[in-house]
Amino acid sequence: MTTRNTLVPSVLWWFNQSFLLEYVKMPSTPLIEIKHISKNFGGVQALRDVSFRVERGEMHALVGENGAGKSTLMKILSGVQTDYEGALIINGTPVKFNGTRDAEAAGISIIHQELNLVENLTVAANIFLGREKTNGGWFLDDRAMERESAELLGQLDCDINPRQRVSELRVGDQQLIEIAKALSLDAELIIMDEPTSALTESEVERLFRVIDQLLARGKTIIYISHKMEEIFRRSERITIMRDGTHVTTKRCAELSPKEVTHLMVGREIESTALGKNRQPGETLLKVENLSLPWPGHVRQWRLKDVNLELKRGEVVGVAGLMGAGRTELLECLFGATDVAPQGRIVLEGNDVSFKHPAEAMAAGIGLVTEDRKRLGLFSHMNIRENITLCTLSSLTASGLISSRQEREATGASIRKLGVKAAGPEAPILSLSGGNQQKCVIARWLRTEPRLLLLDDPTRGVDVGAKAEIYQIIDELCREGMGLLMTSSELPELMIVCDRILVLCEGRLTGEFTRDQFSEAAIMEAATGSVTTAAM
Repeated sequence: MTTRNTLVPSVLWWFNQSFLLEYVKMPSTPLIEIKHISKNFGGVQALRDVSFRVERGEMHALVGENGAGKSTLMKILSGVQTDYEGALIINGTPVKFNGTRDAEAAGISIIHQELNLVENLTVAANIFLGREKTNGGWFLDDRAMERESAELLGQLDCDINPRQRVSELRVGDQQLIEIAKALSLDAELIIMDEPTSALTESEVERLFRVIDQLLARGKTIIYISHKMEEIFRRSERITIMRDGTHVTTKRCAELSPKEVTHLMVGREIESTALGKNRQPGETLLKVENLSLPWPGHVRQWRLKDVNLELKRGEVVGVAGLMGAGRTELLECLFGATDVAPQGRIVLEGNDVSFKHPAEAMAAGIGLVTEDRKRLGLFSHMNIRENITLCTLSSLTASGLISSRQEREATGASIRKLGVKAAGPEAPILSLSGGNQQKCVIARWLRTEPRLLLLDDPTRGVDVGAKAEIYQIIDELCREGMGLLMTSSELPELMIVCDRILVLCEGRLTGEFTRDQFSEAAIMEAATGSVTTAAM
């Protein structure tokens, strides 16, 4: 009896412990399961049998080249794209969204890579668009929406006025509005599609403080970015996609940035030493005491007494923090400012003063804008129409556009820049952001400019496509073109440029040659810590 009494509790203890161990090993129900998702766009397989899961409360990174299918997959998950094969399972239950409202009701919010704001409405109206607050009747409660908008923007350490119209804001501020809009939904899953593509370093820090707060509250984040430092900063796991397929999902600790890049592109990205043996020619552009008035603002000037020189066969970069005047400088040179600039602009030895971009284009200048959605693309047109729009006169015969010549010209541009598309007749919006940008660049290259202005040309472009664009810039430079380029990423300017000019609050505070490049020195000039240029 004694043996039996001792044996029974021992067996029960062993059984309970074994059951407990097995129970502990059992995986918990993930927040999201993506099972065998496929999507076809007019013959282009955007997604092919993609499957992976996102655990509750994690920051899950999603990476891949432009065209890998990341944005398409997230549009399916957020209810934007409703026609697909496969299944979505949320909290263990299969779902099928008929629109974004269904996804929001299921606790999913998305911050799109391309801004989705109504420009003629206020900040508060955009944040609560479709969910407007009322006074219990038919009248909008603007005060309540403005108050809550201010609180949301406060979480981002942002002092944007909720009553200000979105059209008056720069791209970086508009991106913060998108983030605030997503936060207002109090969703369980927040998808961030390239959320820092137009943010300054300080704004990125603000965003990651918000991310820390969200994760501490148990929220789940899918984070899409091409910036490895952001991916490895907070993510727990990484899902890598390539050509519409799922390559792998691993913990961050199991991968290095180089391994991620290799898995993304299926090849090694060579760190090509650009700029070697370049031979700049004679002066192409000279700017003397260029100033841009800022009526009604306490600072009075967007640009003040800027001097620069650019030679043929040279790439000059323009660095500076948000609001430093980088974009305004290029707009002055392109005749695209609301207020006439002051000072002297000399192009190929001749004084010029452009009152309209058409005059600048006729003089041999092209501008790839910072905001491709608003200022670069014609969204209702296809790829062919977007690429050839500025050069139709060269494709005409007897006053009529030659369809054959237009197709050949478009095909040549697509091949030269490596645009991934179903064909020249595909809608421009069917392309990924990076391929859309390549089409914008292709349009300006067709005008054969002598001076090409590039305003943050690789914003939202993956590492593989960036390397290709860098190579194109280098080739254009060696052909004798002059390029003036801004970028929010200092390493990019240091790779591509022969010289870097630094702006701080509209003034030129530094100039560095390639042998003087230093992130620390450039940042000192960008923050106004130095008053003399390094010459």
